[in-house]
Amino acid sequence: MIWKMILLAAIVAFVLLMLVGVIDGNRFVVKKEQFELPKLKKSCRFVMISDLHNKVYGRNNEKIIRAVEEAEPDFVVIAGDLITSHVNESIRPGVDLINALSKYYPIYYALGNHETKLKLYPEKFGNMYDRLVKEIEHPNVKLLVDESCVLPEYSVCLTGLELERAYFARFKKKDMEQGHLEKHIGKANAQFCNILIAHNPEYFKEYADWGADFVLSGHVHGGIMRLPLLGGVISPSYKLFPKYDGGVFREGKSTMLLGRGMGSHTLPFRFFNPAELLVVTLK
Repeated sequence: MIWKMILLAAIVAFVLLMLVGVIDGNRFVVKKEQFELPKLKKSCRFVMISDLHNKVYGRNNEKIIRAVEEAEPDFVVIAGDLITSHVNESIRPGVDLINALSKYYPIYYALGNHETKLKLYPEKFGNMYDRLVKEIEHPNVKLLVDESCVLPEYSVCLTGLELERAYFARFKKKDMEQGHLEKHIGKANAQFCNILIAHNPEYFKEYADWGADFVLSGHVHGGIMRLPLLGGVISPSYKLFPKYDGGVFREGKSTMLLGRGMGSHTLPFRFFNPAELLVVTLK
């Protein structure tokens, strides 16, 4: 009799857990953050979206669009993985979201590992990357691929870093050789507040050493499942309880804001870990 009760309790617990996974996998929260950056000339507000992975909230992503409108940002940052690198998967949800938002806001878009994968393997994914780039073309959209742009009004230099796929290896972390960042994105501009959009947060120390005042990152999806005190459970590289799972981290004079992502891929579940749209005020 006791084993039947234990079995029933286990079944109920599993069903409840899966219910949480489905609910959290289909909702997002708006989280507001504020930071003081000494080199900033003027305060600004932006919305950060990471790891959308083609997720749609409401008809044509109207829920995301409404949340952005309510935030009244000066610009929008896409911190990688707008789409998912699955063969024959539509890129329309991500493209349509950018096209809707770019009518009203400047958008700065840095690549994640999924965009890089599309670009590297055209024999597998065809022209998906080229179509993505072409279909988001707009005067308000700036694709930052190992490239910087200056926002003089705020005295900000915004840089988008593209990391090679080796830096997203599973089970182990590839060491980053000295000078790697300068080789790809040059030196940090000492005249401005340097904001680095770097999809993989594991290299936060290297970003700080490069000279980033503020890092915007994603990739980890909040650890898929979050547990009290322990935080995120697993990273995309299959590391348990990753150091960087979501939230705010500091390294010397550098600050990193790690988004928990707006979507998921492979398994459409998030446990005690709803998607997150970030509204960031810089002062």
